[in-house]
Amino acid sequence: MNRDLIFRVREKPDLYNYLKYNSYLYKLILRKEITLKQLEDLVKKELKQTTADKLNNISNKIELANSFLNILK
Repeated sequence: MNRDLIFRVREKPDLYNYLKYNSYLYKLILRKEITLKQLEDLVKKELKQTTADKLNNISNKIELANSFLNILK
């Protein structure tokens, strides 16, 4: 495995932990079937850290606060 890639993976704790629990991805990395960017996108999707997920989370919080305020009226 490329040393540069190892250092990049270890710098990102989310990515490192995801690879610990999904070790089959190491094979894909070593065979160069998946790039680091694709792996990061996969981790973001699994951990729900994408922009759409964040906006959905904010929307849900606003909706909850609105419902709470309507109950207090």
